[in-house]
Amino acid sequence: MFSRSLIRSNCDDFRHAVVEELAELGSTVHTCSRNEAELNRCLQEWAAKGFTVTGSVCDASSRPQREQLLEKVTFLFNGKLNILVSVPTVI
Repeated sequence: MFSRSLIRSNCDDFRHAVVEELAELGSTVHTCSRNEAELNRCLQEWAAKGFTVTGSVCDASSRPQREQLLEKVTFLFNGKLNILVSVPTVI
């Protein structure tokens, strides 16, 4: 499977599970988190497993940060995104 995936979720456990599943299937994944330390820890873990995962710090409630995220993903994936997982926060 060759795909490019963007995973955005405020639930770290959900995001982690989806990233791992898609990476195990061979997808190149980009994910984001508001928490830089947590994101870096996960990126190191995924790299150790041999997964192709990149990430960026992004607060999805900020329009400028969402725009920066899309610009970065567009650049990383040469304008081609196959899978988008975006889970909004539920209160």
